[in-house]
Amino acid sequence: MVMMKLFWKLTRDIRQSIGQFIALVLVVAVGAFFYAGLTTYSDNLSAFVNSYFKEHHVSDLYVSYKQISKDELADLSSIAGIKKIEGRYTFDATQVIAGHNTSLKIHSIPVRNEINTPTLIAGRIPDKKNEIMLDSHYAKENQLQIGEQIHLRANEKSVSFTISGLGENVEHAKKNDIQDHQAYGIGYIAEATIPEIAGGFSYNEVMIDAQDGYDIDSLGKSIEAQSSHLAYVDQISKERTFSYSKINQTIHNNKLMSKVIPFVLFLIEAIILFLTMSRLIDSQRNQVGIMKALGVPTRTIMLHYMGYPVLVAIAGSIIGCVVAAIVFVPLVTASSARAYSLPGITYSMSVFSVLPPLLFSSVFGMLSCYLSGRSILKERVAEAMRPKPPKTMQQLWIERFPGVWNRLSYSYKLILRNIFLNKQKALASSIGVVISTVLLIAAFGTQTALLQVASQIEEVYTYDLRVDFAKGTSLEQLKLPPGSKSGYFLATFPVAFRKGTETENATFVVTEKSNSLLHFFDENGNKISLEDHGVLVPKSYADKYRISEGDTIQVQFTAPELKKMWVDMKVLHVSTQYSNPAFYSTPAYLQSFGIDYSPNTLLVEGASPTNLATVRTFFEQDHRVDAIADKNDLKKSAQYILQQNSFVFILFIVCAIILSFGAIYTISSINIYERNRELATLKVLGYPKHKINRLIFWENMILTAFAVIVALPLSGYVYRMIVKALSSSHQQIPDQLNVFVLVASVALAFLLTLLSNLLLKRKVGRIDMIGSLKSVE
Repeated sequence: MVMMKLFWKLTRDIRQSIGQFIALVLVVAVGAFFYAGLTTYSDNLSAFVNSYFKEHHVSDLYVSYKQISKDELADLSSIAGIKKIEGRYTFDATQVIAGHNTSLKIHSIPVRNEINTPTLIAGRIPDKKNEIMLDSHYAKENQLQIGEQIHLRANEKSVSFTISGLGENVEHAKKNDIQDHQAYGIGYIAEATIPEIAGGFSYNEVMIDAQDGYDIDSLGKSIEAQSSHLAYVDQISKERTFSYSKINQTIHNNKLMSKVIPFVLFLIEAIILFLTMSRLIDSQRNQVGIMKALGVPTRTIMLHYMGYPVLVAIAGSIIGCVVAAIVFVPLVTASSARAYSLPGITYSMSVFSVLPPLLFSSVFGMLSCYLSGRSILKERVAEAMRPKPPKTMQQLWIERFPGVWNRLSYSYKLILRNIFLNKQKALASSIGVVISTVLLIAAFGTQTALLQVASQIEEVYTYDLRVDFAKGTSLEQLKLPPGSKSGYFLATFPVAFRKGTETENATFVVTEKSNSLLHFFDENGNKISLEDHGVLVPKSYADKYRISEGDTIQVQFTAPELKKMWVDMKVLHVSTQYSNPAFYSTPAYLQSFGIDYSPNTLLVEGASPTNLATVRTFFEQDHRVDAIADKNDLKKSAQYILQQNSFVFILFIVCAIILSFGAIYTISSINIYERNRELATLKVLGYPKHKINRLIFWENMILTAFAVIVALPLSGYVYRMIVKALSSSHQQIPDQLNVFVLVASVALAFLLTLLSNLLLKRKVGRIDMIGSLKSVE
């Protein structure tokens, strides 16, 4: 019976302060929203990719040859560590569609295909000569249908194919940086077509499925040794392939985000709940005294107040998870579809996603009730039923300056006296605003950082065309075509970076120090240049491994022709590289280690925009050219980065605003409740209603101003912690907050305080003067 009455009291308390209850529910809902959404994205993507790669037997090692016969392939199968081995012919082709060229990477499908098996979307896998299966996204973007005949140019030949089917393959889950399906596609042909393309039957690539637990590096060395009499070219493990490395990097970053962002939000939520519940119980100490006088057990009273945060946790967790299922999951699904070709992937939220935010919010809310309520429950009944005796007001420091104090209006004197009379409450209120402001700055900072990452791409790469040539092409005699202003060569090497006992894959780029089409910047935005006596190290690696200018680092050139040699290099500068970080040096510095400089890429600057089409046509007609990229590709890359990540950070900003408003509104509401007697006294004395509202308004504004002053230095530290948690050696995020972010966040904090005051005006108008003043002094 008692519990039922206390339950009805709890519902009455909620109705009387419904705005405060809703604000707290929103605070919990924000944490639940991000937790459920991010964990669903991370867990579903990771589970699907692991299953997808395993089901379709993604190749552990790719070995390239100029050519290798079936018999030679059979001889390799006896090497220890090989579980399955398959040969195929791989080549590049171009297709002209609607006046523009597209590029295709085409593989032959082994007759008994068990490695990198395709996923058929429509039609059938090619098994006859001149049949081709295209990747479904390329076909859709270029409006190609099953049964249609297409004409390709490959190996200086024109070849016609009939589209037999559409599909996707595990080895090309990601095609390129911007996942451009219109300009780049994948195709698979039957082995019967190889003689027509290659001029005879042979393979040029071998796929290897290694035995479980077998060391890939050792296997690679064995294959290289066994291939000494063959036309061996190169090899690459699946970890270094573009698609596999990119998707695993995404999974790694998502797991970090799914832990860091919810943790930060839960921590903020816990602090707000603690402040709110402690102030709420303190404001109802006379009701606690009445319940004790009526014989209600102390334990029952405590459970009664613990019911409030539990109801908040239940409502907030359910709402947050439902909104995440409706909003977050569809956005993630669309983003994933743009980023990867993963047929059949779905994102479904588990009902158990509601449990962690529910348990966390409930436990912390009940803990705050216990810590703040135990002192009141220990008081005698008579003491608890009386209001706390008024505090003795000491002279304020500002009163020591009569010239200033006497010039203040009566309202401002009341505000200052109330703040300094209740320092602990003012400090508690400020803590909530500090947390809100820090969160706003962190949210705006991450979005601004994302924009900075995208904008740096065009600042670093100022070339008009990037021309990649086939491996082994000699560029010594290459001359720039008419219409070109300048051109610079560069070579790219796969390397392994070692620091202490840790080793990590990286990219090493070599280019002339006079290259004016690539620009490098330090952490302060100042330009730095290449020199012949050192290497530029990406800041992402420097931060992770604590590398400084002047240090010596160890780099292993993993290409087989370089015999995986280790070299010690001096760090020339630390370079800020937000996307695609790489180590940079000059040909002279590379050659000082006995390594030949064999460039495979040309960066071209056009004499004028009108000449670019002519220059591009010149390189498109060169059969040695693998790929061509221009400024539009750079812009697409920048836009792609924004599209793929903006929605998460925009949601983060929206949630930060909701969280901040919930905190400010809740704390302001409690402040008014605690000052009912003081405000009723002013009303009785004839103080105008608008002046009372202005009194509360300016008091909250002063507290917000104080909180902002504290929040500004603190926010920089918190933001750097978040950036550090989300960054990796393959991804650098700007860790400096700009003035615009700080000004915008501070302005929004004051705007939210203003909005809270406007919504609480009615609460001030409904103060019961008689009920508030009739208590015993």
